Amino acid sequence: MSSSKNPFATASTLFAILLASSSAALAEETLEKRVDEAKEQVAFGIEVAQLGLWKEAVYRWAKAVELDPESARARNNLAVAHEQMGEFDQANAQYERALELEPNNMYIRQNYELFREAYERKKRTDRRSGSN
Repeated sequence: MSSSKNPFATASTLFAILLASSSAALAEETLEKRVDEAKEQVAFGIEVAQLGLWKEAVYRWAKAVELDPESARARNNLAVAHEQMGEFDQANAQYERALELEPNNMYIRQNYELFREAYERKKRTDRRSGSN
């Protein structure tokens, strides 16, 4: 019996197409949920940062980056928090990645330039005093 006349072959092909379509839709829905949850983490991070709770802000923004690695906003905020905590290498890495994601974002660029000025000044002072 040829497959063109076999109703089971047609049904299984149709099932495979439907399964692939539903998998793609599910992946898109899951991505949307992750992005939405990342936005919630960013918003909560802002709230705790305004209270001066930088460690909690780092946790929230790191979680946002984990959920949505392409979020330049979350990375910028994470960089600011690392900067506030004196974790300059981590801040630098997050600023640079945020700028890779959104090279024309003037807000991120301004934050990064101000950070770099202060960071370079600190490194010069540390070298002069013999600190690391």
